[in-house]
Amino acid sequence: MARATGTKRAILDATLELAATKGISGTTMDEVAERAGVAKGSLYYNFSSKDKLFEKLLQEGVGALAETLRAASAGLHGSAALEALVRALLDRIAANTALSKLMAAEIFRTDRTWQKSLFALRHEALAVFADAIAEAKPGSRADATCGLMASSVFGAVLMAGLEWLVFEPDRPRDEVAAAILGSLSGGLFGEERSGPC
Repeated sequence: MARATGTKRAILDATLELAATKGISGTTMDEVAERAGVAKGSLYYNFSSKDKLFEKLLQEGVGALAETLRAASAGLHGSAALEALVRALLDRIAANTALSKLMAAEIFRTDRTWQKSLFALRHEALAVFADAIAEAKPGSRADATCGLMASSVFGAVLMAGLEWLVFEPDRPRDEVAAAILGSLSGGLFGEERSGPC
């Protein structure tokens, strides 16, 4: 997914800054225009509504995340791929904490107009985790159970990453990754459990 440039980029960046502190509902188009340094007419020329603005912002962020995860696990399999994915996701959270906070706040909202369009991108990002999980468990296959596990791993990394950046920013990323991977090892790589994953 191509990143916006120029005026659109300024608007999206301003929106993200505001939404990270005020939430989507608390962010107004007037505030976005002011923060972006554009006229309100220019804002509405580029984004016809607040919903369209946030849809683009989240699509761009989740799309970039999916690309990052695919690149991080390229050529790796099983537990090596999962470790690379955890580290890559932590790096993305550190590089764009505002977007990570917004994703964490919006992840379970089903009343947003952009929910359907984000579902496909979310599925794309989680599929990378699901494939690594399926490969890490001998004899398993990527199915709905692996998808649920992928969602739980993604959520754990997202929340642990935010916890790290907000409360323990001096802790090295590798320690955070090791703690997350250690907490996952019993369920993913430990004793066999019933079910395909």
